[in-house]
Amino acid sequence: MELRPVELRIVLEPDPDTDPADAERLGRQLRDELRDLEVDGVEPVEGGEPPAGAKSGVLTSLTEWLVTLAGGGVLAPVIGTIRAFLTRGGGEHKVTVTIDGDTLELGRATDDERARLVDAFVRRHQPV
Repeated sequence: MELRPVELRIVLEPDPDTDPADAERLGRQLRDELRDLEVDGVEPVEGGEPPAGAKSGVLTSLTEWLVTLAGGGVLAPVIGTIRAFLTRGGGEHKVTVTIDGDTLELGRATDDERARLVDAFVRRHQPV
């Protein structure tokens, strides 16, 4: 039986006190870390219409991606990468991961609380 690919919508919400240049840097850093994993794709989510006078047609987000996994096999490493990213960074950054309408929010939580949330989320989305 062939497993269907799984799409994760990952959204980085930088600390509200983070200046735009640092938010962009954080977004690129997390995106690059996700791309280093064995995933099938990390694509930016297209944003809204560009401001009047802009030279390009569609904005892409620097803090929101669709990550494609072949059959969900690498979900735990993706979540682990996000947890490590949040642990290393200062500030009150938050990352949400959504699969088929089920959302996991990682942010201000103790390591133990975060581990329990992640374990439950991963179990719900592992291939059978």
